[in-house]
Amino acid sequence: MTKAELYKELNYVNHSREKRLFYANLVIDNPKLVKPLLEILFDVDDKISPRAAWVFEFMCGEKLEEIIPHLDIFTENVSKVHLDPAVRPVAKICEYLIKAYYSKTDHPIKSSLSETHKERIVEACFDWMINDEKIAPKAYSMNSLYLLGNEYDWIHPELATILERDFQMQSSGFKARARHILKKIKK
Repeated sequence: MTKAELYKELNYVNHSREKRLFYANLVIDNPKLVKPLLEILFDVDDKISPRAAWVFEFMCGEKLEEIIPHLDIFTENVSKVHLDPAVRPVAKICEYLIKAYYSKTDHPIKSSLSETHKERIVEACFDWMINDEKIAPKAYSMNSLYLLGNEYDWIHPELATILERDFQMQSSGFKARARHILKKIKK
């Protein structure tokens, strides 16, 4: 399948779990499609970009190690994503990566995620925390930053400041997650 054919196929992707999973499995079964999928995803002003993000998120949810050869491209471009329906899945992928990196079980991400990759994820997560984003990207970012803050001592104080500053202005979902993260930081 060419990039143009994949682009055309993405028109059939919708919010249904069934469709996203179908196309995620198509990519898993054809790893050569990951690169064109990312190219479409990071064409950030294109209306199809979020659909590529949904498929990529599901692919990572099913088989996260498929992202390993593409970590440079993913982390270099993660901060460029700005369309609301694309930001959420990209933030979720960052959370997948960070959770796998810090998990107690062995995972190939542990030997593949470099300092540069982590720094780019930190930058993107802080951007999502301070920008006017929906609750989901902020929630995924809080989790990622909390885990990263166990390694980088400057992250927890910065994260706590943002959470405390924004607490009153945010939704109940944000408040619940923020309370949980702040409690863990203060331990």
